[in-house]
Amino acid sequence: MKKIKVLHISEPFAAGVYNYIKDLCRFCDTEKDIESYVTYSGKREDTNKENFEHDFSPNTTLVEVDMEREISPINDFLAVYKIIKEIRRIKPDVIHLHSSKAGVLGRIAAKTYPEAKLYYTPHGYSFVREDISEFKKKLFWTIEKNTSRFFGGITIACGDTEYEFAKQIKHNSYLIRNGVDVNEIEKKEKNKRSKGFVIGTIGRISPQKNPYLFNQIALKFPEIEFIWVGDGENKNILTSKNIKVKGWIPREEVLDLINEFNIYIQTSSWEGLPFTIIEAMALKKPIIATNVIGNKDAVKHNYNGILCSNLKEFEKAILKVLEDSSFVEKMGVKSQMRAKKLFNKNSNFKELIKLYKN
Repeated sequence: MKKIKVLHISEPFAAGVYNYIKDLCRFCDTEKDIESYVTYSGKREDTNKENFEHDFSPNTTLVEVDMEREISPINDFLAVYKIIKEIRRIKPDVIHLHSSKAGVLGRIAAKTYPEAKLYYTPHGYSFVREDISEFKKKLFWTIEKNTSRFFGGITIACGDTEYEFAKQIKHNSYLIRNGVDVNEIEKKEKNKRSKGFVIGTIGRISPQKNPYLFNQIALKFPEIEFIWVGDGENKNILTSKNIKVKGWIPREEVLDLINEFNIYIQTSSWEGLPFTIIEAMALKKPIIATNVIGNKDAVKHNYNGILCSNLKEFEKAILKVLEDSSFVEKMGVKSQMRAKKLFNKNSNFKELIKLYKN
């Protein structure tokens, strides 16, 4: 049986993008006719090469190629050259690009090898970032539009809003949502052990996750325990005395902590489609989150959570759930139902494999 060679190319190799590629390669291990290759950049601070041996089987070949997150003409040219060499060496049947930067560099490189099917998942378009100027946002939009126009490829959007953007850009596109192993996570569900009311989140303590807003919310509710699982350059912003920063801990411990949360909170300024929210939903947690791309794809307002635009709305939302425990319980049940229906990794990856093989 001839095996299909799938080459994944990614500039970030950490957090959600890393988990997506790792899980997809593991899923492809069960498909006897797929060989997985990953060309990644290890330049992001969060990239942890020590996990590679555990996270990827011998069936996946990893090759490092330096790529810069920001525009860098010389480095970008060198990255394209190295990616072309890898494509010619591997001779893939499918090339799947991950992140906006790899989406540009990879499509340019893939033009030299038209034999491969070309797919692209933005995992959060660069023009939705809130840490850049309006000029840069417009520039990134223009780059996306013209890269698609001149170099082609099919966009596989990981969330509903990303799918809408892909259609606006005139990308040939499909919607195949991010997902987790809902059935496996559901087995971890247990009764809450802590005595007080707990609100928690998971993620890098960085501008994207808006720790300043998280801290302001905690200051409004000194009687509530707030937990942040993760670490990062903005840790010093979390000054409220009722916040506990747990750092990075093993996955099993993370799921145990989520079980103890009454509410999962997400204060991000922008997102792709957060795996952490979906995992919390699978554990029957109601979500209170910023009304931004990614969060609003997972959370249906007043159904399995509450979407907020500012500190005052977060304050009202928390007061609402404090006053009505039955409301929290109902939202938690609906969270799990929504996770099973929309964000089941196994069924979503099956759809993606069909695309690969079609």
